Amino acid sequence: MQAKVLFICLHRPDRSPSQRFRFEQYLDYLRSQGFDCRHVFLLNAKQDKAYYKGSSVLGKASILLKSIGKLINHAFFKKYDLVFVQREAFMLGTPYFERQFAKRSKMIFDFDDTIWREQTGEIKSKNKRFYFLKNPAKTIDLIKAADLVFAGNHYLGDFAKQHNASVEIVPTTIDTVAYPLIPKTERDRVCIGWSGSFTTIIHFEFVIDALKKLKAKYGDKVYFKVIGDGTFQHEELGIQGLPWQMATEIEDLGEIDIGLMPLPDDEWTKGKCGLKGLQYMALGIPTLMSPVGVNTEIIQDGENGFLAAETAEWVAKISQLVDSFELRQTMGQKGRDTVVTQYSVEANKELYIKSFQRLLGK
Repeated sequence: MQAKVLFICLHRPDRSPSQRFRFEQYLDYLRSQGFDCRHVFLLNAKQDKAYYKGSSVLGKASILLKSIGKLINHAFFKKYDLVFVQREAFMLGTPYFERQFAKRSKMIFDFDDTIWREQTGEIKSKNKRFYFLKNPAKTIDLIKAADLVFAGNHYLGDFAKQHNASVEIVPTTIDTVAYPLIPKTERDRVCIGWSGSFTTIIHFEFVIDALKKLKAKYGDKVYFKVIGDGTFQHEELGIQGLPWQMATEIEDLGEIDIGLMPLPDDEWTKGKCGLKGLQYMALGIPTLMSPVGVNTEIIQDGENGFLAAETAEWVAKISQLVDSFELRQTMGQKGRDTVVTQYSVEANKELYIKSFQRLLGK
């Protein structure tokens, strides 16, 4: 008999990067290996828009009640052998439902950010007046309740091990079939790009001074692209941000010749799992990252990418890539190789299988 596995989370498929790159891209493979996987999410597209952007208090309360009904159904009236909770199964601060799943099934808790702390460096959400209903300390309760914790990097894993002895380091990964190596040709102009969201656009601002210096140095030889925040504008650099769109994600990223992932060095960003940098690298785009957290494990400076901290360092290292198409090609290929061998679905899929089988006693 196939083991029944419930993946329970907040968002619909392809909506959340955390879900996409940590479990959604493994579902077909898990099914092919004999697992009966069910993906249940609390917010459909209409509810998502209402809950996070424009609904009244009564509207949000209605969404919460429907979510509670769905959770009660799956926690008390359905039977699963294994439940996979990605970040949290309920959007409020109580761990009640996750604990109920843990009582009735084996449970994996998966997380890829420093979610036991309040977000300070990023915008919490456009729903700030309801943020008090969140409870970052809930993360500890979920770690304790789990039979196994999947932590996205060693910083997160070290935290989890304070509360649970059963922890696996499971990196955020890229499907290298969906993210192919994009052939590049030498062009007159070089695109320097950043990808993120409206909540992380503040990170892009860390390199604006460096980009101004590059613009002064190279003029029209360079241009800049921002993906993920359609409201962002920077007149001096000629930037009009693009909204993120699933349908055009690869095409939008593919225009970039040099990919940037700047971060502040704080406790929140130490938990980041390098996703944007890994996306660039998978496509063969030479990548520069701040030397923060797991970025220093992903990038071997000067080999498969660059690490840069201060403005002068960003300018110098981006300049090397602007000046040399050959370096961009070589570094892009080495970045791609790193993703394929260490941070791809293919390289990590057996870790999921073995972990699931171990919990289920197979």
